Amino acid sequence: MKIGASTLAVFKYDLYDCLGFYEGNKIEYVELLHDYPLRDMDINILNSFNLKYTIHSPIIDVNICSLNPSIRKASIGEIKHSIDLANSLDVDIVVVHPGKVPFLGQGLEDKIDKLNRNAISEIGKYASDLGVNAVIENMPLIPGFTYTSLEDITNLLEDLDMSMCLDIGHGNTVGYDAIEMYSPLVKHIHVHDNLGDDDSHMSIGDGNVDFKTLLDTYESNNYDGIYMVEVNKIDSIKRSVKKLRDYDKTGKI
Repeated sequence: MKIGASTLAVFKYDLYDCLGFYEGNKIEYVELLHDYPLRDMDINILNSFNLKYTIHSPIIDVNICSLNPSIRKASIGEIKHSIDLANSLDVDIVVVHPGKVPFLGQGLEDKIDKLNRNAISEIGKYASDLGVNAVIENMPLIPGFTYTSLEDITNLLEDLDMSMCLDIGHGNTVGYDAIEMYSPLVKHIHVHDNLGDDDSHMSIGDGNVDFKTLLDTYESNNYDGIYMVEVNKIDSIKRSVKKLRDYDKTGKI
């Protein structure tokens, strides 16, 4: 198993100290949240660590299907900036969030859906041309979020010949069980837990996700991507990584 962890819990720290935490805990794969205050990361610092990276494109103040063309263009540009960073670091995976329906966009969902689809297609082509895989993440059940349905995101990505980042916690908020969260389109997985009522990014075992069945399903289907822990507390990183390592050794979690 390839086991890693996101910088979500520590991304506001100094970059050197942040990365030192992962190397010190022997976490080989690190997902860099490419957002403020780490939008302009020092490449030399990144390369000074014995770590392998993936990139999570910005989620603050961006909306790739905004009805405002200037905001939409800038948002897509920010995603492309993450893809450029990945290309410069020889990173394969960039995680991308779909756009959102704003409050005043209610009733305009068809137009927004078309803008969303066009933006995702543009991002996918840009990434592919640079040898990067832009994986689109399923969203939690929060008002205004798009592609919360695994069926809808599967249909989109099959049409565009793109890949998915399965966010387990997001899927749990929608009500999908472990078997329903399997897809051969998944090339990257975000690992965190919740009780199904909130996207709380808790440690494995603190919620009600059936991780044993989910991991068994992906492993039996020869999943070769990274299981990327994406929790919001440092202690939760350590506990979740340990649980994944224990599963890798024993098949139990």
